[in-house]
Amino acid sequence: MTNKVSTIALAISSILLTAQAVADDTSVMEVITVKGDFRETNIQTIPSAVSLLSEQDIKRRNAQNLEEIIALTPNVNFAGGSQRARYYQIRGIGERSQFQEPINPSVGIIIDEVDFTGIGSVSSMFDVEQTEVFRGPQGTRFGANALAGIVNITTNAPSDTFEGAIKATAGNYGSKGLGLVVSGPAADKVNYRLVAEQYKSDGFMENLYLDRDDTSNRDELSLRGKLAIEASDDLNIDVTVMHFDFDNGYDAFSLDNNRNTYSDEPGFDTQKTTALATTFNYSGFNQADVKLIASYADSELAYGYDEDWAFGQYDWQTGACTSESCLADAYGYSSTDYYFRDKKTQTLELRATSKEGNEIFNSSTSWVAGVYFKNDESDLARIYTWDPDFSSNFETTTTAIYVELSTILSSQLTLTTGLRVEDRDADYTNSTDFSASPSDTMVGGKVVLAYQLDPSSMVYASVNRGYKAGGVNTDGSLLDEQREFEPEYLWNYEVGYKATFLDDAAYFRAAAFYMDRDDVQVKISYQKEATAPGEQGEFIEFLDNASSGSNLGLELEAGWNINDHVEVYGSAGLLDTEYKSFDYITEAGAVSLSGRDQAHAPSYQANLGLNYYINDEWLFNVSIEAKDEFFFSDSHDEKSEAVELLNASVTYSVDDWNIVIWGRNLTDEDYQTRGFYFGNDPRDGYVDKAYYQLGEPAVFGATFNYNF
Repeated sequence: MTNKVSTIALAISSILLTAQAVADDTSVMEVITVKGDFRETNIQTIPSAVSLLSEQDIKRRNAQNLEEIIALTPNVNFAGGSQRARYYQIRGIGERSQFQEPINPSVGIIIDEVDFTGIGSVSSMFDVEQTEVFRGPQGTRFGANALAGIVNITTNAPSDTFEGAIKATAGNYGSKGLGLVVSGPAADKVNYRLVAEQYKSDGFMENLYLDRDDTSNRDELSLRGKLAIEASDDLNIDVTVMHFDFDNGYDAFSLDNNRNTYSDEPGFDTQKTTALATTFNYSGFNQADVKLIASYADSELAYGYDEDWAFGQYDWQTGACTSESCLADAYGYSSTDYYFRDKKTQTLELRATSKEGNEIFNSSTSWVAGVYFKNDESDLARIYTWDPDFSSNFETTTTAIYVELSTILSSQLTLTTGLRVEDRDADYTNSTDFSASPSDTMVGGKVVLAYQLDPSSMVYASVNRGYKAGGVNTDGSLLDEQREFEPEYLWNYEVGYKATFLDDAAYFRAAAFYMDRDDVQVKISYQKEATAPGEQGEFIEFLDNASSGSNLGLELEAGWNINDHVEVYGSAGLLDTEYKSFDYITEAGAVSLSGRDQAHAPSYQANLGLNYYINDEWLFNVSIEAKDEFFFSDSHDEKSEAVELLNASVTYSVDDWNIVIWGRNLTDEDYQTRGFYFGNDPRDGYVDKAYYQLGEPAVFGATFNYNF
């Protein structure tokens, strides 16, 4: 416990000292603009908790995917259980997986105006301009997909002069990648950008039965094209086309809780997505600018695994059986579980934003108003050894209207109010003749007071209301009272402080929050025992509503350009979560989680880094990240272990090229990203015990970048 406290105390102390230190020789930090809000705003003046990961952050860590860089932000976690992370948790809130049931995500992922919520495993970081993490409910801006927050990824825009880039990378575990960017003018007032990247890796698992080290491989293709069209003096059109083909293996379940598997039928985790977004920006009206955003995404997803984690009729007696039941039934069992989804998402948003000089209420109030439409359809086919083939269709139609007002009360005080009303109609049918049509009308919004203390510092206080829709549970063996669950609502009370120091050479951002959750949607699972000889036990999952819960925390971020050679930066998040009242019923009896911490909600997270510019050619970066233990699930009491990871890179730059030698988790720490509790090992007679999936081991390599 002392080591854990020391780690977090050191990180927080370093951040606080960074924000308050004094230096003789300072360098000015760049102005960072947040693009995901209604108006582009300097991150130091936006009155909410937002973290921004820059293109430089991505390159220094050699992050291939969002999951490899998200640790730079406070109070953000992600769940394993898939080849790439699909689900993230912000401030302790967020889903961890999806199998047969339809779910409503709490954390949205937006890439270039396209909604990738729930399918964000294709969040490639190649040619990304910046990634913004909005923490806390974003009810006015994003609605039901942002109960806990939103991740907004913006890729680089087309350039008005010809330019390009080449990236080549190679590392351990057979990893290699090649990327190409070409950008410039296509015609008068039309600019383009074309991006392609192929990345491959053998993965981190070794299959001892098949004698292979590539059964959890990565084979990822990312293509993107952009057009920026100046159609007239008043109309600009931006078009983005994306295609992702991630053909990844999935062999991550180990009977021995390590990176060795025995699967005879390794799984897969693939995604093919084609997406299109078109944005029309019209400035020809006197009172307001008008933006129309239309997007479409079509995804084919396939996920499957070897359920027995082994190889069927193997004589486990040679594998150290320890129980009579194992010796009596030494052959084990053989089973696979496969899920095939076809998901289509269409969105349309029309927004008007008041122009400067056209404010209302005696020219004191700027405004934003808009309407939003979304249609989401998901077709599922499940092929499972022990059940008949299963299929389902889940379609939702969402319509929302919203308005936001920003009123200048004085030269230093601004009041921002927002309101969003969202109606969601859903239709669900499946092959067991079960159907349901839940419908919800939800209201969210915010009230924010921001006070500019001086030109370089501000404080704010806000109340935000977030929500997400209810839904249905579809498992045929559930109790009747577990069939449906209600919408969840969340009140977020927050105070924050942002400041720059030393002629803008240092910054400091802090936010303290309290979340009051009502009708908390919680994923529950339990193992139903077999009722007759030869039958298999059944693993039951469903969503239920806890009556209430609370999430309390503190978030700090800071950076300081000490001089032309040294820059330090860091972040820390403290989090305390609780189910205030939650009892549920299974066939095994009543279970109470009242007073327990929520799952995937570590009580602290921290990151501390240093950039040392030796000269104009050499850059050395080192960082340490730390995360406390957390419950894996609300269905059992297994926890992860606290972990500290060391990352570093050395960059050598000359003219238009550079080479980066990089490494993550350099001390090769074993740490868990997902955990389960049930029986699946014939060597001990299928005794219930904990099983873990491990995070990224020590990875290192070299990346060559050339700009032309």
